[in-house]
Amino acid sequence: MADYIRAADVRALPKDERSRRLLELRQELMHERGVAAMGGSPPSPGKIRQLRRQIARILTIEQEDKLGIKRVVKKTQARAPRAKKEEA
Repeated sequence: MADYIRAADVRALPKDERSRRLLELRQELMHERGVAAMGGSPPSPGKIRQLRRQIARILTIEQEDKLGIKRVVKKTQARAPRAKKEEA
């Protein structure tokens, strides 16, 4: 269930869907912490960290909505390759 979700994707979700996703992530984090506390080996060692970051991402976006902060997503442009310096 711990699929990576980008901030732009979270912003596109309706408020009730965000709340549901947040609840699911918190339940999954609690489960993973329980497994780790029992001495079990998690299948993915970075899963707890990933879950914590996803929860923080959703909470941050909810707080921005609450405060009325609008984020503008900038489109990245591909850079032209640099010219190599000629050696004399």
